[in-house]
Amino acid sequence: MSHASHVSHVSAAPRPSVLTTARRAALVGATALTAALALAGPASAHAEVEADTPRALATGVTLTFVSEAESDSAGFTELRVVLPEGISPADVSLDDAPEGWRLTAASNGYTVAGPALKPGVDAEHSIKVKQLPNARELVFKTVETYSDGEISRWIELPTGGKEPEQPAPVLKLKAAAAGAASLAPSPSPSARASATSATTSATTSASASADMTQSPIPSAAQAAGDDDGGMPAGAVVGGVAAAVVAVGGGAWWLAGRRRRPAAAQS
Repeated sequence: MSHASHVSHVSAAPRPSVLTTARRAALVGATALTAALALAGPASAHAEVEADTPRALATGVTLTFVSEAESDSAGFTELRVVLPEGISPADVSLDDAPEGWRLTAASNGYTVAGPALKPGVDAEHSIKVKQLPNARELVFKTVETYSDGEISRWIELPTGGKEPEQPAPVLKLKAAAAGAASLAPSPSPSARASATSATTSATTSASASADMTQSPIPSAAQAAGDDDGGMPAGAVVGGVAAAVVAVGGGAWWLAGRRRRPAAAQS
C-alpha cells in the first residue's frame, strides 16, 4: 500500500458531527442546572421585610413581612418577631394579616398567629410603626411555627462577611430627613402594668391614711367605755356618782331615824 493510500484511509475515519457535540453539551448543562436547583431548593426560602418609607426617623411607616413556605405538608400557624432597639411593642399595630390572625404584643416584640395556612402558602403580614429609629439598618429576628410543630428560626446575622444559612430579615434605611426628630416612645405593656400597680398601691395607701385620720385612735376613757360593754365612760362615771349619792342619802336617813327616838326618851 502506498503512502498516499494510507493517508487517504486515515482521513476517511468517521468524526463526531457538530450536532452530536451540541447535544452532549446541552445534556451536561441541563444536568448541572438540575443539580444546582436541587441544592438551592432548601435554601431558597427566606423571611424578608420591606417598608413603604425606608428612612430613619420616618413616622407612620408600614412594614411588610413575608415568610416563604418550606413545607409541603404543613402550613404556618404563628410568626414571632423580635423588634429592634428603638421600636417599642406599644408603638406597633397590625395593619394586615391572613384571615383570622391576630397580633399579641410581647416584652421585646410581638406574635401574629391564627388558623393554619395551606401547605406551600407564604405567610405575609403588615404592621404600622409609630416611628423608625435613627439607624442605618434594622434587624427583625423571626421565628416561624408550622402546623406540624416544625419551627424555623431566621435569626442569624452575617459574620466575617459570610452569608448565614438562615439570615434574619434586615431593613436598610436612608438617612433621616432634615429636621426630623425622635418622638417619645410609648410605654411598653410591662411598664404600663407597673404604673397601674403603683397607682393602685398609692390609692390604697391614701385611702388607708384617710381612714386613720377620720377614725383616730380611741382615748383611754373611750377604751374604758369599750371595756364596759360599749357604755361611754361619762355614763359610767355618772352612774358611780349617783350610786355614791344614793348610798350617802340612805345613810343620813338612817342616822336621823336613830336620833329621833333618843330625843323623845329624854
